[in-house]
Amino acid sequence: MHAAVYRGSSMVHVEQVPTPAIEPGEILIRVEACGICHTDLKKIEHNLLDPPRIYGHETAGIVAAVGAGITKFRVGDRVVAFHHIPCLNCFYCERKLFAQCPQYKRVGITAGFEPAGGGFAQYVRVMDWIVERGVEKIPDGISFERATLVEPVNTCYKAVVQCDPQPGEFVAILGQGPIGLMFTMLVHRTGARIAATDTIAERRAVSTRCGADFAWDPRATAVASEIKQMTSGRGADLVIVAASAPGIVEQAIACSRPGARILLFAQTSATERIEASGVDICVGERTLFGCYSASVVLQKESANLVFGGELPVEELISHRFPLVKIRSGFDLALHPGPKSLKIIVQPQRWS
Repeated sequence: MHAAVYRGSSMVHVEQVPTPAIEPGEILIRVEACGICHTDLKKIEHNLLDPPRIYGHETAGIVAAVGAGITKFRVGDRVVAFHHIPCLNCFYCERKLFAQCPQYKRVGITAGFEPAGGGFAQYVRVMDWIVERGVEKIPDGISFERATLVEPVNTCYKAVVQCDPQPGEFVAILGQGPIGLMFTMLVHRTGARIAATDTIAERRAVSTRCGADFAWDPRATAVASEIKQMTSGRGADLVIVAASAPGIVEQAIACSRPGARILLFAQTSATERIEASGVDICVGERTLFGCYSASVVLQKESANLVFGGELPVEELISHRFPLVKIRSGFDLALHPGPKSLKIIVQPQRWS
């Protein structure tokens, strides 16, 4: 089969590798679509993990083979697969901190080499503990491209549940890339008022269609002042930081009222550093917290949100690339143009 193999030095090469062999309790998926996620791009661009690896974890496709003992899935089933699933029995799982579970940290999907998701390949092997709880069937009539959004929607939904926005609260969402727009869709369902920010005009326009009440360019608008003017001088009740840029956390604090919640969602690199005034956090009684990765207890609900049409997620899909042009997809994701949002790789396409 063909796969996009990370070989180190920030380079990925499309090459032939063996199709993965499956063991009892496992399934083989023919990958029809896989979303490009910035967490994978960070690993590639900054050489965070040793090569060789095949990345890609927003994976949707068709069951091509089933191992001995499998009764839940059949060849031909259309499925989406999560690459992390917790044990549900450890110290962290008991506290619903699933991303901290030792088993969760083990990647359970591979296209070869050290497991790394594998979705940037034509086939992936899904290991038994993922098959048991981490694979969802795709309903008839739902595209594979739409199905790739189940995992990222889950990560955002988990964070929204943790943030718990209330009807009438004022929520600022900084960044309106694909993740920021998912936050806008999900927060809109709660009845909160939303101010969205992004430097790209087209993304601000999409944000208003996804539920934002206000959409501003942070370079042209004094965001903190605007929010305070709309909240009787207080500031936002909740700020979601859905982008990574110098000074964005400081901006989030400036936008927020005393006692506000501030969620860091995009700050996933060990090289990123945050500076904050102690008085803003301590004396201002603000809660600064993070949320990372997906929740198994929200998995089916997240899938239903994507499959049921309640969220306009297809608004997010802007580009589709065959596997042989994956580097062009990476470049576009790293340097977005006016109309680029979610980029999908289609490993079975050749042109």
